[in-house]
Amino acid sequence: MRHDLRRTLLTMAGMAWGIATVVLLLSYGNGFGRAIQNIFESFGATSVGVFPGRTSQQAGGNKAGSLVRFTNDDVELLRNNVPLCRHIARLLRKDSTVQNNNRSFTFPVMGIDPQMEDIWNLDMQEGRFLNDADNMQHGLYAVLASEARDKLFSGMPAVGETIRIDGVTFEVIGVGRPRMQEGDNDDNRVVYVPYNSVDVIKDNHYLDGIWLDSAGLDHNKMETTIRETLATAHNFKPSDPRALFLFDAQKQLSQFGIISMALKVLLAFIGTITLGIGGIGLMNIMLVSVTQRTREIGVEKALGARRHDILFQFLAEAMAITALGGVFGILLSYAVSISVGRLTLYSALAKHAEAGDIRLIVSPMTLIIATSILAVVGVISGMVPAMRAANLDPIEALRYE
Repeated sequence: MRHDLRRTLLTMAGMAWGIATVVLLLSYGNGFGRAIQNIFESFGATSVGVFPGRTSQQAGGNKAGSLVRFTNDDVELLRNNVPLCRHIARLLRKDSTVQNNNRSFTFPVMGIDPQMEDIWNLDMQEGRFLNDADNMQHGLYAVLASEARDKLFSGMPAVGETIRIDGVTFEVIGVGRPRMQEGDNDDNRVVYVPYNSVDVIKDNHYLDGIWLDSAGLDHNKMETTIRETLATAHNFKPSDPRALFLFDAQKQLSQFGIISMALKVLLAFIGTITLGIGGIGLMNIMLVSVTQRTREIGVEKALGARRHDILFQFLAEAMAITALGGVFGILLSYAVSISVGRLTLYSALAKHAEAGDIRLIVSPMTLIIATSILAVVGVISGMVPAMRAANLDPIEALRYE
């Protein structure tokens, strides 16, 4: 290897490039999966939304087209029938006129229970979120989303000030952190008020929806439980798709997980092909080396070297080149992943979505997979020349010019 250093280094560079490609492609797959996870976690990765609809199938004496309307009794039914239900919250929404002095805007006002903070993964930037005491006392308190605060207060402190919602005065007790927001949706232009207090601007006897989160439960079974529970209470068929609408973030995340896994397999396949090209280069160089050292092999065999000694000699040389190339390739992949940093993905579509961008994550599992692929390619590439050298006839080898 030292005698033909240039050839050795070029062969090593080919293996290094191949292993770096494998590591970076697998790291991209890991980063893509993590970005999807971050997007769902920002909105509540285990949240489940239940919304009333209108029946499309006749059930008992009720004809199709009957309106389903949720009440507080439905909340208690779900609380008692859905196992491992950690939090449950009511939701009522109204687009209202929100004023601060001479500033006036139309914002969605959401009457919610305090548990929504955990279900939707709402983080506070200033002040505090609504609590059970605010709800029980029908307190006229409000929490502003980030853009709602900016529009109403234009950079001035908001916590402790008052706003008017449809003419009713509410005290601002907190401001939320900016959330991922696509296009013109209003995730950051919301005003949250206690559910029991929203009755001053809208009748809250009927709910617009119920949100909950449940951990450790099969989500298909949970959906079935929710449909059967509410179907019994409202006299519609559990199989009626239009009577009830469910949004299950965990179920959608699982579907994206399948896509992420398929992407990782595809990228690993492409990386393996790239590394295989480096392996072909290694095999070619080793075959040339065997040809050039035919007389050396003949002398070794004449002096008593056995077949497996020659085999090990050339295979060890190939594995040494592979191992050193692998080390340099992994170092190169780390350098590239650090220098590249964040690759734009979701932030191109949404505001405050840097957490949804792709970062090249070189994980220990990635290194194990890449090293395993490298070892297989190295053994296959080195074995063919080594077997050819081991099978040379010593007499013919000594005669070789």
